[in-house]
Amino acid sequence: MSQDSGSVTGMNRTELRAAFSLAGVYALRMLGLFMILPVFALYAGELEGVTPALTGLAIGAYGITQALLQIPAGLLSDRIGRKPVIIAGLLVFAFGSVVAAQAESIQVVILGRALQGAGAIAAAVMALTADLTREHHRIKAMALIGMSIGLSFAAALILGPLLYDWVGVPGIFWITAALALGGVGVVAFIVPRPVALHVHREAEAVPAQFGRVLRNAELLRLDFGILVLHTVLTATFVVMPLVLRDGVGLAADRHWGVYLPVLLCSVLLMVPFIIQAERKGRVKPVFLGAVAVLALAQAGLYLLPLSLVTVIVLLFVFFTAFNLLEAMLPSLVSRVAPVDCRGTAMGFYSSSQFFGAFLGGVLGGLVQGWFGLQVVFAAAALLLLLWLATAMPMQPPRKLANYVHRIDARDSADAERIARELTGLVGVAEAVVIPEDGVAYLKVDKRMFDAAALP
Repeated sequence: MSQDSGSVTGMNRTELRAAFSLAGVYALRMLGLFMILPVFALYAGELEGVTPALTGLAIGAYGITQALLQIPAGLLSDRIGRKPVIIAGLLVFAFGSVVAAQAESIQVVILGRALQGAGAIAAAVMALTADLTREHHRIKAMALIGMSIGLSFAAALILGPLLYDWVGVPGIFWITAALALGGVGVVAFIVPRPVALHVHREAEAVPAQFGRVLRNAELLRLDFGILVLHTVLTATFVVMPLVLRDGVGLAADRHWGVYLPVLLCSVLLMVPFIIQAERKGRVKPVFLGAVAVLALAQAGLYLLPLSLVTVIVLLFVFFTAFNLLEAMLPSLVSRVAPVDCRGTAMGFYSSSQFFGAFLGGVLGGLVQGWFGLQVVFAAAALLLLLWLATAMPMQPPRKLANYVHRIDARDSADAERIARELTGLVGVAEAVVIPEDGVAYLKVDKRMFDAAALP
């Protein structure tokens, strides 16, 4: 076996450049998708043929194309290259933004939003990140991309209302198109070019593993969870802008003043719960408690008289639980997934998340049209209670981290021998060696694991 010389060094300049530039590209794309979330319901009445159901569909339409195409786009990038797929995806996204910006009817906006989602670059971005980083630094680069998505969502809730007041929703779509074209330039000229393309099982979906992942009950439980979480989030924003404007009398250009303190305070409040879950070993009670709190917040929005104070307090409660679950779920997927299937598990997890956004738009619009604004919150509460019931039997996973070690295995017999040897090391709970990849995928207990002991 060969020693992994990069195991104790920091990320080099190429890795930092790749991580920050790709995080920026992905964040700007998600910013463009999210910015209409807090304002589109306010604008939809200006479009021809609008109904609540079609408004919700326009908000969530990107989710269905994103869910269906992100794994195939990632697999295509294995064949023709990462950058061509990412650049093509950004161009499709920009085209969809232009279509939506020029739309005079709700149907054309729906088409534009679906085209935005068809620019599905998530899997290809993760694959390129893996190509450009050494094994032991990949998790840092991917965590940076994950954080950038969270920041883009928070920024969108602030910028959306401000830009709506200045340039309207069509202007937001034009800005989104410009951001996507800027992303093309970043990918073409700033993101490093990989020396070679490899399949990285910790970062990419592998078709041969689909059956294993889809038969794993714990992973399916988590996939259902992220689907419900984003269904509820999107359904909430189908009606929340109208609640703030019409229900409590807050002008659209002041909505950001609600979202900013709510988001900042909710992030601060979730930290003690993360500590309880991760350091105190209380993952399951914290997780189930957060789902229950989400349901209570939605029930409160349905049952309590609407006022600005009530809405702010309940949004604060909602986003505290939402941010907590959004942080915990990917970590749980990573721990539950078979050691060599993390990329495949995360691919289906991401598709479930995007499909949830689609369902949230559709269901939110339908319920609003049939029963009225506040009943959307009641439907969301019921859906969360269903999630709570399905999550109750979950098995708290061991606190293990994924670790990738470069090896030199000649054949399958040699790989099995090396895997047994690695599994016998202190702190190594699981090891799978893939000879053709030249790596060993490990699950380790960081409290006992010593990378220097690896042969």
